[in-house]
Amino acid sequence: MSSRMPSMDTDPGLRERKKLRTRRELAEAALRLFADQGYEPTTVAQIAAAANVSRATFFNYFTDKEDVLFADASAHEDLMKEVLTDTDREVTPGQALFQAVERLLQAPVWSLSPESDLVPVRARLIVTEPALRARALLRIADIHAAWARALHEAFPDRLDEIEAATLAGTVIGAVLGAAATHLATGAEHGSLPGIVRKAAEAALAGPRSHPQDRPLHRL
Repeated sequence: MSSRMPSMDTDPGLRERKKLRTRRELAEAALRLFADQGYEPTTVAQIAAAANVSRATFFNYFTDKEDVLFADASAHEDLMKEVLTDTDREVTPGQALFQAVERLLQAPVWSLSPESDLVPVRARLIVTEPALRARALLRIADIHAAWARALHEAFPDRLDEIEAATLAGTVIGAVLGAAATHLATGAEHGSLPGIVRKAAEAALAGPRSHPQDRPLHRL
């Protein structure tokens, strides 16, 4: 009697990598179509066809074409909570938040790599499409609330709710502002992940200091 070797597809790590690849292929196909023919005229069927999958497969990953632009937000919130929950309590809240930003940049869960040339396309769409802009503001508010809640839960004896919200908002505002400036002015300042790290460090160092002048261990 012959036996069949187990398929490599049964390996959970491989399955997750395949899912991520399909998710990214769908996101990239959608953004290229949005850039070429506009957001409104683009249909889910066109996105699925461009990614060589069925419409049913598209809906396994995204609820609609708008979700392509915002689907990472939930994973973002979950990762932040996980990282801060596991943080060494010997570090300061500022250090913990900076470490969490680093982990988020390295996490293999995003529909687009932070260094993808389609990131500016997504950013422009969100800025120029009124419905997308409104949803983006809601998602930013959700992310801020999730960061603040995670910080307070991780450091309940060191940060009250207001302090946690302030610290989270400081970093989020700095990162969004720096990323928007980077995308508007080009890549002369370095890669987007590098810009995000620099902005987070500058925010945590204080408004009147250069990041190198005030080390994170004092926060």
